Amino acid sequence: MAKVSKKRKAVDAKVDGTKVYTLEEAMKLVKEVNVTKFDASVDVHVRLGIDPRKADQALRGTVNLPHGTGKTKRVVVFCSPDKEQEARNAGADHVGMEELIAKIQGGWTDFDVAIATPQVMAQVGKVARILGPRGLMPNPKTGTVTMDLATAVTDVKGGKVAFRVDKYGIIHASVGRISFEPGKLVDNASELVQALVKLKPSSAKGTYLKSITVASTMSPGIKIDTKTIR
Repeated sequence: MAKVSKKRKAVDAKVDGTKVYTLEEAMKLVKEVNVTKFDASVDVHVRLGIDPRKADQALRGTVNLPHGTGKTKRVVVFCSPDKEQEARNAGADHVGMEELIAKIQGGWTDFDVAIATPQVMAQVGKVARILGPRGLMPNPKTGTVTMDLATAVTDVKGGKVAFRVDKYGIIHASVGRISFEPGKLVDNASELVQALVKLKPSSAKGTYLKSITVASTMSPGIKIDTKTIR
C-alpha cells in the first residue's frame, strides 16, 4: 500500500467526506487543498439520473464558460481551400485537408479540437477510427461541423467546452484552473450545470442531478449540495 504523505494527510483532513458544501464553499476549499506546484485544472463531475445506453439519454453538448478554461486550445480545421483564410484569421492552429489527414494517419494528434465544414466530412471519415476514440472527431452536436468556421474557432479559443456523458451517467468537465478566483470558478461551474439542466432528456425519470463533486488535479473530491447551484 502506498504511503500517504504528511501534506496529503493534512489536505484530506480539511475535507469532510460526510458533508456537502455550497458551491461557493467548495470552490474556496478546492484552492486550499491543492497540492500541485503547477496551475492545476479544476474539474466538476456531475452524476446524472439518466441511462446512457438509451439513445435519447446519451447526453452530449457544449457550453461557453464565462471566464474560459484558462487553457488555450490547439485547433485543427479541415476545409476546402476557399475557407482556409477564414479559419486562419479566426486563430486556427492548423488548417488544410489532405495533408492534415495524412499527418494524422501517420500518428499525429497534437491538438485539442477538430473542426470541419460539412462538405469535407466524408474525407475526414478516413481518420475517424483515430479521432473518434480520442474524442476529437468533428460532430454537428458540438458545433464542430459548420460552415461558420470563424465563430466555431473563436468560441473554442474563448472557452467553449464540449462534454459527453460516460457509461456510468457522469459528466466530467474542466471549469478553470486553480489560479482562478473562487467567484470565477463558481460562475463557470454554474454555467455548466445550467447547460446540463437545459439538456435534460424528457424520458429521464426521478432525480436528474444526483450528485456533483469538484476536485483539482490530485486533490480529494469535494461534494456539492446540488440545491445551492444557481
